[in-house]
Amino acid sequence: MEIVFPAAAMLLGLGVLFGLGLAVASRAFAVNADPRVDEVTEALPGVNCGACGYAGCSAYAEAVVLKGISPSECIPGGPETAAAVAGIMGVSAEAKTPPIAVVHCAGTDVASRFEYEGVEDCFAASLLQGGAKACVFGCLGLGTCVEACPFDAIRMEGGLPRIDPDKCVGCGKCVSACPRGIIALHPRKDLARVLCRSTDKGGAVRKICSVGCIGCKKCEKICPADAIHVTDFLAAVDDEKCIACGKCVAECPTGCIVMRESMPALTT
Repeated sequence: MEIVFPAAAMLLGLGVLFGLGLAVASRAFAVNADPRVDEVTEALPGVNCGACGYAGCSAYAEAVVLKGISPSECIPGGPETAAAVAGIMGVSAEAKTPPIAVVHCAGTDVASRFEYEGVEDCFAASLLQGGAKACVFGCLGLGTCVEACPFDAIRMEGGLPRIDPDKCVGCGKCVSACPRGIIALHPRKDLARVLCRSTDKGGAVRKICSVGCIGCKKCEKICPADAIHVTDFLAAVDDEKCIACGKCVAECPTGCIVMRESMPALTT
């Protein structure tokens, strides 16, 4: 008993000492939280998509309040959220038009090299000899992008993802989810789109896909705005230069170039 009581008293004394130390430290190093951070966080949609460039809605809210970041960076929230955040901060909201996701693949008739019976996930399928499809650049068709979309803006139809322009907010979740990199964000206006990502030579493309880019450069030669060029047997459109004249669309022998507003198979 003579040993127990001193030990207990020592532990009690240490507990009180440490408690006082923590109390003093908490006062000395206390950070006064700005209540507007919580208000801005509540005004955001809460999907934590990262389209604003921050790790999540709370991180973006802190950046808006503490660093003066624009209240208009929440793409999924749109103008209503921007106005709400701007109201909290006492500033004006900049009007922004969100981009739209475009699936750069139209190959519905591509044959399979083998029957895939693994996990219904595009990343998993791509690890097995590059996927079952004969085209190793195109859509794997397992809908990983559909699962990744928090806004129900994508559905699988005919083996390809279809983007609903009315639901797509341009958050980029589907872009990150695609292991083939065939989904990209583009301005929400009528511009030419090359619905192919294959860099195989034209002869190889024709054997496996009727709508793939064959690198013929006809589009490049006819474009009056120097907005489309072929590199590694694949045409690509410069969104900044494209004037939506449609000449490349009419000239393309495989039909792999379309105008965005004329993409009913992919955007309705």
